[in-house]
Amino acid sequence: MIEGNERVVRPRLADAKFFFDQDRKKTLESRVEGLGKVVYHNKLGTQGERVDRVRAIAKAIAQQLGDAQLVAQADLAAKLAKTDLVTDMVGEFPELQGIMGRYYALNDGLDEAVADAIEDHYKPRFAGDELPRGDAGVVVALADKLETLVGMFGIGNLPTGDRDPFALRRHALGVIRMLVEKNLPLELHALLQSAVPAFGDKITDATAQLEDFFFDRLSVSLREQGYTAQEVEAVLALRPQRLSDVQKRLEAVRAFAALPEAQALAAANKRVSNILKKAEDEVQAQVNEALLVEQAEKDLFAALQTVAPKAQQQFESSDYTASLQTLAALRAPVDAFFEHVMVNAEDAALKANRLGLLATLHAAMNRVADLAKLAV
Repeated sequence: MIEGNERVVRPRLADAKFFFDQDRKKTLESRVEGLGKVVYHNKLGTQGERVDRVRAIAKAIAQQLGDAQLVAQADLAAKLAKTDLVTDMVGEFPELQGIMGRYYALNDGLDEAVADAIEDHYKPRFAGDELPRGDAGVVVALADKLETLVGMFGIGNLPTGDRDPFALRRHALGVIRMLVEKNLPLELHALLQSAVPAFGDKITDATAQLEDFFFDRLSVSLREQGYTAQEVEAVLALRPQRLSDVQKRLEAVRAFAALPEAQALAAANKRVSNILKKAEDEVQAQVNEALLVEQAEKDLFAALQTVAPKAQQQFESSDYTASLQTLAALRAPVDAFFEHVMVNAEDAALKANRLGLLATLHAAMNRVADLAKLAV
């Protein structure tokens, strides 16, 4: 058996050595032009055009995350990331794409950060795979996955049921993992939007649809991590744009749900949401103190004046747990308001003012999550 295996393996290794030696006679830079002859997709052009798009997207991301050095490293890595696809080695052993790119980049004397980024731009390749090791790798990996997602959604090539030939679900989860685990200060909508101009008129802007897709993927992922559907729904209903914040919001919601005041406030919140939805005109979160006549509405307004600024300050410093716990103090005045105050008063000015008070309450209470989703 050993001899039989050796007879098969030896020529394969000899081929690999021959390809490796041949490939190193040409630099990766000299192969860039060859990508223009490789078709990527009939509606999205060649691999060469694709590389131009990935470079444009990578540059936009790198400018937000780092300095001129990161921009230069990410741009060079994005330019060369696909060049090993036209080498003999990867032609014969496709599973080595990226890996060979790194070896050839080092052979060409390129910076290690660039070489690492060339290999790492495919990561994470599967659930549980490691993330790119350096900043340049993260930038190019994000750009590469965003190019695929924005392009495919832009031509209407969406995953359906169990069919996902372009692995768009995996790409979306890869982007989510990098944003969350690398704690990147990037907002999802702006990130998706920034990739659209790179395509010119080849696609239609499907950012809204793609954003829905991302939040669906994130929802599934969070429930697999052990968060309840209620907790996930409460947080994702607000579409938080910094995905690195989501886990902290979920922990805050879980801690809030354990408080004795939580259910009463969640139920009141649901009631407030329904009242505001039914209002004929758009309600402004403004209160005229002179029009507060019932003691219960005066008390709620006073409580809001004390509690809301503190909760807002805690929210702005990302202390979401403390922010929600501060809001628990509103339970008694909220209960009293609904017991003693008629919101839909006959006097139009009184009614508008009470709706304004409820809108102020609603805005204060729903910054971390949509608490109405916690009502049972």
